[in-house]
Amino acid sequence: MRRKVKYKIRKAVLSDESRIRELYLEMLKTVYHSENVQGYQDGDLDRFFVGNEERIYVAEDSEVVGFLSVEAHHEQNDYIYLDDLSVTEAYRNKGIGTQLITAAESYTRQIGIPAVLLHVEKTNGSAMSLYEKLGYSVYRDDGQRFLMKKDILPE
Repeated sequence: MRRKVKYKIRKAVLSDESRIRELYLEMLKTVYHSENVQGYQDGDLDRFFVGNEERIYVAEDSEVVGFLSVEAHHEQNDYIYLDDLSVTEAYRNKGIGTQLITAAESYTRQIGIPAVLLHVEKTNGSAMSLYEKLGYSVYRDDGQRFLMKKDILPE
């Protein structure tokens, strides 16, 4: 069995933004099997760097090799939404996605929110397997994507 390496997982800072943008484009190209994808627009990431409940976690080796954006929603039911998850190709299947999701779940417990939701493309079988392995289940069928949910118990 291959040993999973621990990468440094930390909250992103503004100087990580350009690398996050690169990783997002890489993820889109992989998911949609196309070079014709559009990345973040100017200002899209600003909300993650202003000190509110929303944040981006990054995985770092010698550089940032992955990221996960975490959005706090306070609606009828409070929840955390995991929006964008990307790990650069050379670092995939090394446990980085799991480490990023675990950091987001820990943060969810810290701020007292009871559930984590995320969307996964129905065609993205590897992501679906990862989320199921981590305890997520299909909550709703949204056409080309599933909305998946995991209830988070307080520590």
